[in-house]
Amino acid sequence: MPETEIPDYPRGITFEQVWAGLMENRKQMEETDRLIRETQKEMRETGRRMGYLSNRFGELAEHLVAPGIGKRFNELGYRFESMASRGCEVFGDDGKVKTEIDILLENGETLIAVEVKSKPSVKDAEHHIKRLEILREARNRLHDKRKIMGAIAGAVFGAKEKDAACQAGLYVIEQSGDTMKIDMPQGFIPREW
Repeated sequence: MPETEIPDYPRGITFEQVWAGLMENRKQMEETDRLIRETQKEMRETGRRMGYLSNRFGELAEHLVAPGIGKRFNELGYRFESMASRGCEVFGDDGKVKTEIDILLENGETLIAVEVKSKPSVKDAEHHIKRLEILREARNRLHDKRKIMGAIAGAVFGAKEKDAACQAGLYVIEQSGDTMKIDMPQGFIPREW
């Protein structure tokens, strides 16, 4: 049998000291792993709580928008007959939910899908356009040829966000005192899907 070579240790360090150092490193690594697992658990819980609060705030915003939104659009001549104010799901051919609409107003000629945000962003307008395209595809499958239009409602709108929504052909619905108002710049023409 070949002899196993024993490595040379620096002078003054014994095998027992090296072994003790390795064991100490092992303990520190185990403690680090435990702390990482604990932190990951706390982060998941924080994410869950934030999602819950975000959903609750979204519900609050919808409750602020929904009561007067039909009236505001009816003042523009739409005469909506029904409103799904608790949201509705749009399904694809596969039966899976493709998107969700916060508020959907309907009459015999028109659907208006309203996205409700506390503070809308430019990206929200882009995402809502995708929602409207999905809604159009779904309605086409049902042979529903009614016009589809979109709106974004928010408590706090920045000028850039408002401009992006209007440029996309979306109605802008914003907080005005204790109610909501539809803000349409001069020459605004809502886009139809």
